[in-house]
Amino acid sequence: MTRSKVISLEKAAALIPSGAVVSVSSSSGLGCPDAMLRAIGERFAATGEPRDLTTIHPIAAGDMYGIAGMDHLAQPGLLKRVIAGSYPSGPSSLPSPKIWQMIGQNAVEAYNIPSGILFQLHADVAAGRPGVLTKVGLDTYLDPRRQGGKMNEATKEDLVQLVEFDGDEWLYLRAIPIDVAIIRGTTADELGNISMEHEGAYLGALEQAIAARCCGGIVIAQVKRVTAAGTIPTQQVRVPSVFVDYVVVAPDQWQTTQTAYDPAISGEIKEPLSSFAPVEWGVEKVIARRAAMELREGEAVNLGFGISALVPRILLEEGLANAVTWVIEQGAVGGVPLLGFQFGCAANAQAIVPSPQQFTYFQGGGFDRTLLSFLQVDRDGNVNVSRLSARPHVTAGVGGFADITARARRIVFSGTMTAGGLEVAFEDGQARIVKEGKNRKFVPAVEHVTFSGRMARERGQEVLFVTERCVIRLEPEGLTVTEIAPGIDLERDVLGQSDTPLRVHPDLRLMDARLFRPEPMGLCLEPKQLTQRSRASE
Repeated sequence: MTRSKVISLEKAAALIPSGAVVSVSSSSGLGCPDAMLRAIGERFAATGEPRDLTTIHPIAAGDMYGIAGMDHLAQPGLLKRVIAGSYPSGPSSLPSPKIWQMIGQNAVEAYNIPSGILFQLHADVAAGRPGVLTKVGLDTYLDPRRQGGKMNEATKEDLVQLVEFDGDEWLYLRAIPIDVAIIRGTTADELGNISMEHEGAYLGALEQAIAARCCGGIVIAQVKRVTAAGTIPTQQVRVPSVFVDYVVVAPDQWQTTQTAYDPAISGEIKEPLSSFAPVEWGVEKVIARRAAMELREGEAVNLGFGISALVPRILLEEGLANAVTWVIEQGAVGGVPLLGFQFGCAANAQAIVPSPQQFTYFQGGGFDRTLLSFLQVDRDGNVNVSRLSARPHVTAGVGGFADITARARRIVFSGTMTAGGLEVAFEDGQARIVKEGKNRKFVPAVEHVTFSGRMARERGQEVLFVTERCVIRLEPEGLTVTEIAPGIDLERDVLGQSDTPLRVHPDLRLMDARLFRPEPMGLCLEPKQLTQRSRASE
C-alpha cells in the first residue's frame, strides 16, 4: 500500500524548526508557494514558533499585487536573516512591503546576492563543495571593498569574501547548509513526484530540493492537485519523489502575479500574435524603439524589467516577431515576454529551461546582447538599478542583473534622462522637453554600484545608454554623447541635465526621425555578425 506524502498546511508549517535555514523557490508571484509561507506566518503569530529563521530566495517571493509571499514571514522574531537575489517591489504610490520596512528599521539582517550565484550555491551545497567562486559582482556593491551585499546596519557578517585564486581576483560565497526547501509545482502523485504543467517557469526547484536532501533536511512541495501514485508521465516529472518529503495542496494557487491561469504562459497553447497589445505612444515607446535598432537578426537577446521589456512588442508592431530569440532569467526561451508584474513569464515560448542552467548560459556570455534599465549612471559608467535610498521599495534589488552583465558582450541600458515629472512632446519627427524631470539620473557617483564601468572597459564590453533625447556610449575616454534627438538643444537639454561630465562625439549624429512619429518605423535589422567561434564551427 502506498503511503501518501500529502499533509495539511498546518502540519507542514509545524515541521519548520526554529533557527532553520529555509530555501524558497519563487519569482515574485511566479512559482510562489504562497499558501505554505502564509501557514508559517500564521503559526508564528499564534505560537511564537518557528523563531530566528534564515530564508534564502534566489529570486523574490511575492510582491504587492495579490500574493504576499515573503511578507508572510516579515514578522519580528520569526526572521533573523534574509538572503535574496531580489525583493518584492512596486509603485511608490503603494505602501512598502513589510520586508522592506524591517530592512529599513534594522529589524532583520538582509543580503542582496545575485540570483545566479544563489542558484550555484545550492548546487555547491548539494555536492559538498566549499562554496561559489565567481567573478560576478567584482567592483560592484557585492564586492566586500564596497558593501559586500549587505543591505542595512544590522547586517554584520561578511558572507562574501575577496580571494585570490590562480593569480586572479575572485569573489567567494561560502556554502550555507539547507535545512528546509519549499518548492512549488502543479501536480503531485501520492509518491511525491512533482510535475509543472501549469507553471510558467521551473525556476530552481529541483536544485533547491536536492540541496536540502543532501544536507539531511526536508522538502515541502506546494501543488494545485494530487493524483494517484505513478500516474504522472515519466518525462513530465520535474522533481522526483526521492527529493520530496511532504506535499501540501493549494488548489487556488495563482500561476503568476495577477494571473490565475493562462495556458500560453505554460506553453500549452500558442496565442495569436494579434492578441498582444501594442505599446502605447509616448516616451517609453520612443526609447524602446531606439533600443530595438541595436538588435541584429538571429541574435539571442536577454531582457530586463522596465522599458526594455517593451522591445519585443516593438518588433511585433514592425513585423519582426521572429527576428531575435528572447532569453529571460526565469527560463523562457523565445516567445513573447510579458509586461508589468507578469514579467518573468513569456507567452508562446519555444522552451522553458530551469533558471540555474539559464544563469550558467548568462554567466558564460553565450548570448549576444542584453537590454536592461538604469536608475543612475555616474562618470565612470557605473550603473545603479538595485537601490535608491529615498525609495528603496520601488527597486527589487539586483536579481539576475549582475550575472547577466558580468560577461555580456553588448549591453543596452534604457531609461529617461531625468525622472520625477518629466514631460516630453513629439511633433513632426522632433522631441521637445515640455517639463524637465526633478531628478537627474546622470550623477557624480551612483548610490549603489550594480554594474562596474571600470570592469566593462577592462572586459571590452560594448555599453550603450538610450534615452528619449540622446544616445550615450561608454568609451575608453568616458561617457560620450553620440546621438541627439531632433529638436533637442545639446547644451540645455543634455549637457545641462547631467550632473556628471559628458563628452560629445566629434561626429555627433541626429537620432532617426522615425523614432518620434507614432506610425510604425519600417524597421529592418541587419543580420547577426558571426563571431570567430561561430565561423569555426561551420
